[in-house]
Amino acid sequence: MTSPADAPLPSRLPRPDGEREALERAWRAPSGWRLLSAVNNTHIGVFYIATAMLFFVLAGTLGLVMRAQLAVPGNDLVGPGTYNQIFTMHGTVMMFLFAVPIVEAVAVYLLPGMLGARDLPFPRLSAYAFWAYAIGGLAFFCTLFFGEAPDGGWFMYPPLTSKEFSPGRGADWWLLGIGFIEISAIAGAIELIIGILFTRAPGMTLMRMPVFAWAMLVSALMIVFAFPAVIAATTLLELERAFDWPFFIAQRGGDPLLWQHLFWFFGHPEVYIIFLPAAGMVSMMVATLAATPLVAYRGVVAALAGVGIVSFALWAHHMFTAGLDSVPMMIVSAASFLVAIPSGMQVFAWIATFWRGRVRFDTPTLFLLGFHFIFVLGGLTGVMVAVLPFDWQAHDSYFIVAHLHYVLIGGMVFPLFAGLYYWAPVFKGHRLSERCGRWVFGLMFVGFNLSFFPMHLSGMLGMPRRIYTYPSDLGWNGLNLLSSIGAFVFAMGVLLFFVDAARTLRRPSRDHGDPWKAGTLEWLPQRDYGVRSIPQVDARDPLWVRPALAQEVEAGAHWLPGTAFGGRETLVTSAVDAQPRHLLRLPGDGWLPFVAAAGTAGFFLLLTAGWVATAFLCGLLAIAAILAWLWGSDQPPPASTVQVAEGVHLPVGAIGRASHSWWAVIVLIVVDMTIFASFVFAHLHVSMAAEVCPPPGAALPSAVWPLGSSLLLLTATVLMWGATRGLGAAQRGLRLRVALAIACMACAFALDLAGHLRGDLDPTAQAWSATVGALLGYQGFHVAVLLLMGGYVLLRSWSGRLRPDARATLDNTALMFFCVAAQGLIAATIVQVAPRWVA
Repeated sequence: MTSPADAPLPSRLPRPDGEREALERAWRAPSGWRLLSAVNNTHIGVFYIATAMLFFVLAGTLGLVMRAQLAVPGNDLVGPGTYNQIFTMHGTVMMFLFAVPIVEAVAVYLLPGMLGARDLPFPRLSAYAFWAYAIGGLAFFCTLFFGEAPDGGWFMYPPLTSKEFSPGRGADWWLLGIGFIEISAIAGAIELIIGILFTRAPGMTLMRMPVFAWAMLVSALMIVFAFPAVIAATTLLELERAFDWPFFIAQRGGDPLLWQHLFWFFGHPEVYIIFLPAAGMVSMMVATLAATPLVAYRGVVAALAGVGIVSFALWAHHMFTAGLDSVPMMIVSAASFLVAIPSGMQVFAWIATFWRGRVRFDTPTLFLLGFHFIFVLGGLTGVMVAVLPFDWQAHDSYFIVAHLHYVLIGGMVFPLFAGLYYWAPVFKGHRLSERCGRWVFGLMFVGFNLSFFPMHLSGMLGMPRRIYTYPSDLGWNGLNLLSSIGAFVFAMGVLLFFVDAARTLRRPSRDHGDPWKAGTLEWLPQRDYGVRSIPQVDARDPLWVRPALAQEVEAGAHWLPGTAFGGRETLVTSAVDAQPRHLLRLPGDGWLPFVAAAGTAGFFLLLTAGWVATAFLCGLLAIAAILAWLWGSDQPPPASTVQVAEGVHLPVGAIGRASHSWWAVIVLIVVDMTIFASFVFAHLHVSMAAEVCPPPGAALPSAVWPLGSSLLLLTATVLMWGATRGLGAAQRGLRLRVALAIACMACAFALDLAGHLRGDLDPTAQAWSATVGALLGYQGFHVAVLLLMGGYVLLRSWSGRLRPDARATLDNTALMFFCVAAQGLIAATIVQVAPRWVA
């Protein structure tokens, strides 16, 4: 077998025609309504983009209702209660159901082509993430039509959203609905991280990777660390509403500021999670439209990473008026200035690229120029609100509304529309109308600035946010009328875009022919199977460096020109230098991801509606569907090696750390530990705020209980480690170790729970006990998951499907065992030590 690291370049010889037919058979899409069962990126990406754009229209329509209400003083178009629901849903849908999903959607559709891969490594996970988002998001939006929509703002601050002040189910729809939609976003992030790192075309080193791939990698890693905080926050607030656990009720030791800390630890990085992928798209379009390589590629990549890192120091940027100490406020203020440096580096790189090249003033260019103007202005006002005295004056005024929209719409929507015009030919081969596009840009650019620039002035004149009407003698009348007119002008531009898109999509498919003469791989001829053969990449802009590359790839003269085993396949390459490592067999289309997503959505949504039994039936359906799709995925390869190019053979599949699924579980564990860290933060925050810790009425369990629990956790860890080492021998001993590990985990949790119950733990009495209860509940949830995972491992072993060459089930389960054991040990230590530390 030829070593991949020493392999020659693939042969450029013509390939047999039968290979193309085999690819087409393997990747043929289902027809009719069965298209909903498709899982590959070319279909899921289109579904994703269309659904996200639908939510953009729905949220925009709510925005128009708000502007109609505020067009004149004393208006009674909608009442105050309805207005509260509308502005809450407008912000929630824009942020959670449009902004983050659309960038993931574009990535799912474009990244395999940019990376030279046939598909992302977990197609069914992409399908599951999409359908959970689509079904859950549409059901959540429909609450508006039944008077049950949330009305506490997209930030859902308690105590306004506590049961006392929001007794209906609107807040519960937000907490459970948005919480599980964030799980969908995390699933998409895991898919993108593993896909970017391990499925790049051979030769595409990290420093040859398209900037958009870098931007999505940084953004997906930010999702992994930021989104768990809002999942933890929504869990705590729902526990408070459902079971009266007073995490945020000051009278019982809680703190409303705890919600703000958790929410904004997610909320401010989210702004950059939205902006960075848009910036990546801009970097790629600027280079093509200027017909020259991007200036300072390495500097732009470093700037993307810098923005991602610094953004996590900015969460209290939204809390300058919350009464925090001066030192943390000054630190966050300094970080707010600092983040402008890497952002500015990218802006100057784009300007320099335009300056160096010969710019084509097509519609994408116009949107990019509009983006530069709007985003830079939004960035300047962002620096203004980073100044503490100014923020104290402008906070909660319409100045902040203007700043927010200049950053988000300027920083994401205008690049998105530029991208839709730029990459439209990839879909069916046709460009959108240039004439219509100029009108679309003009209406959107003029309408946006007419709508939001006056808000700076009305905010400086004292107009507060979130009011449904205002008197006529405050000097805001003309400014509000201009803002409302501008909003409808902007909407006319969006409407014209959709009319043009619908007209273009009706035309028959054809080859796009690379109309922009771009240099990156997504402009290779693409089919449902992606590229005909996976190209060898030798440069950052391979189509510019090797003009004949498209013909070579279409002739099947590069890697994996056909299908080795008659199914869907792609190459796995090394994370840094993209050397071929093994062949990855991909699953085909099927209904199981759709069923699992529908069951997951049904569980959360029906639980909110109070249909508990039906909700748990949906949950069981989701678990059954997931187990069914996993059952057939961890199989021994049909052969140990396979030829992927002339004279080059690679292993089929991989185990352990060489496996993409092993690394996906590592990323999942990072998510899990970040949620756990958020619960630990909540416990420490409440402990430090208490006058006495534990507070009166609460007590720590005797040290015997956590010591016993810790010994059992360590025993379970050793047993699972032994199970992973004993797979090659008789499996009776392996099954015994796994069963004993499960029993130790369950007994450890039982000891922990019994110790706290003997200490009269009452989570309804005060916030300290509630945070302990949350830590215990999280551990109990994981023990239940491990019972399921361990039982699944035992079933695989009994059926003879657990083998040394098909062991991902065991290895990945062991990783989760180690994670849960670590959480149990940390939680026991924190609960015991924190009272002594804060005393």
